[in-house]
Formats: sequence, structure tokens, C-alpha cells
Amino acid sequence: MEGQLSLGILLGLIIVALAFDFMNGFHDAANGISTVVSTRVLKPYQAVIIAALMNFIAVFIFHLSVATTVGKGIIDQGIVDHYVVLGALIGAISWNIITWYYGIPSSSSHALIGGLVGAGVAKAGTWALIPAGILKTVAFIFISPFLGFLIGSLLYVAISWMFVRSTPSRVDRIFRRLQLFSSSLYSLGHGGNDAQKTIGIIWMLLIAGGYTGTADPVPGWVVIACYVTIGLGTMFGGWRIVKTMGQRITKIRPPSGFCAELSGSITLFLATGLGIPVSTTHTITGSIVGVGSAQSVSAVRWGLAGNILWAWILTIPCSAFIAGLAWWVARVTLVPH
Repeated sequence: MEGQLSLGILLGLIIVALAFDFMNGFHDAANGISTVVSTRVLKPYQAVIIAALMNFIAVFIFHLSVATTVGKGIIDQGIVDHYVVLGALIGAISWNIITWYYGIPSSSSHALIGGLVGAGVAKAGTWALIPAGILKTVAFIFISPFLGFLIGSLLYVAISWMFVRSTPSRVDRIFRRLQLFSSSLYSLGHGGNDAQKTIGIIWMLLIAGGYTGTADPVPGWVVIACYVTIGLGTMFGGWRIVKTMGQRITKIRPPSGFCAELSGSITLFLATGLGIPVSTTHTITGSIVGVGSAQSVSAVRWGLAGNILWAWILTIPCSAFIAGLAWWVARVTLVPH
């Protein structure tokens, strides 16, 4: 991109990026609080406040490895301009609105990756894609729910053996307390992975606009703004999806809720450490299904889980298509005459 992007356009795009970040928190709030609300350990408003706080605290815990992947590892930095960033954000936001409206727990993360891919291909063709970054992101569409499933089911089996001689009331009492810890840990992982995706987008925009160099670190104000915004989004929450995640896939009780949240947390911490932008939705869904299947195969509503799987498969291509269209419209209508 030649020259420096005007400050007005830069601020406008940063606002759109933060709107996506807010929607990410809003859209994914249910992932961190669904189990703790469904087991009635916390009231919805209590769970939302704790989740939002943990989203922000993640700023002090995690390195910006996910932001680096999003900002520099999905599409070639040389083709990025404000039209590409705008197209990517519109693609991601549009798909989030569609899936939120229908109560489908899809992935904000993969919607953003799809948006970047669609806008990048629309501008420069497939050569602009960086295969390594895309492949590891796509691989974790399957790996993260599988890890969640595996760890969740193993945790539940282990806990069942450990407390086999305990009374149901004692088990319930213990795990109601432990769920406060596990749900907080999960929200910490959610903030650590998801806020960094928007950090990566704004960082990409600042580099493309000539406001920072490729070798410079991410400006501190970008990091703080993104973590605060995702926390605010979580506070407003997505109550439609709470119902789907918490009760419609499988019935959740305090021990199974603890196992699902802890399993999801482990998976998110691992992915964030590796710099992989994963879906918190995929992760917690896999964990819930794993815990449910450890109780009984019939405890899981596999038809609903199958519908969610289709949403996962469609997210990247659908958001990419919308982003490519948005890039074209922006390029045609916003070019100064």
C-alpha cells in the first residue's frame, strides 16, 4: 500500500475491528458460562461478570503468539490494505450475526480467518495465502474438539472412580465449588486466545497503513483496547447460545461441568501457547460431548451435535465468500474519484 493511510480511515477501521472484538465476546460468552449457569452454581449475571473479568486478566498471562499468527501468518502482508481488512471484518461480523441470530454456536475465530482468506484471494489470488498458518488453523478445527472430547471424557471417568463411594450430595457440593475455579480458568483461556485475533487484525492494519514497522512490537494501547472490548462483549453475553451449549447437547451437572470446563481450559492454554487461533466454541462443545458420552452414548443429542458440526464446516467458506464480496463492493464504491 503506497503512502500512509489517512487517520480518519484508520480510526474507522479500528472501530470496526473493535466491534468484531465486542461481538466475539458477546457471541462466545456462552462458551465460558454455559456449564456453570446450567448447573446453577452461579446466576447468569454473576457468571458473566466473572467471565468478563477473567477475559481481561488474560492480558497479563499470555504472550501475543496468536496475534502474530493472525497478523502475519494467514495472508501475505504485502497485499494488505484497508480494503482487505474491511472485507475480512465484514465477512466475519456478518457470519457471526447470522449464526448468533439462529442460536448456532459457530466460531468467531474461524469466521475471521475465513474473512482474511476471502478478502486476500479476492484482491490477489490464492498465491497471497500462507499455507502453514492456514493449515494449522484448519487442523485445529478437528484437533481442538477432539482434545476437548478426549480430555473431558478421561477426566469424567477418573473422577467417577475417585468418588465412587461418595454420596451424590457430597460430590455435588465439592464440584459446585470447583466449578467456580474451572469456569474462571476457561474464561481466562477464552480471553487469551480470542482477544489476540483482533490485536492481530489491528496490528496488520497499522503496518499496512504505515503507522508501525513489521519489526516493531504491537502497541500497548492496541492490546489493552482489545482485551477490554472482548470483556465488555462477554458482559452483554449471548443468552440464546447458553441454552444450546448448556442443556440441549447433554445434561450438565457440577462434576461433568467441571470436567468440561477444565478440559476446554487445557486445550485453549495449549493452543494459545502454540500461537494457534482456535475456536473456543469447538473446544467447549467437544468437551461437553466427551463428558456426556463418558456417562452414556445416549446422553448426547448427536443430531444437534451434527448440526453444530455443519456450522463449523461452513464457517470459513461462508465468511470467505462474504468477505470477498465485501472487498469488491468496497473497492468499487470507496475508491476516491
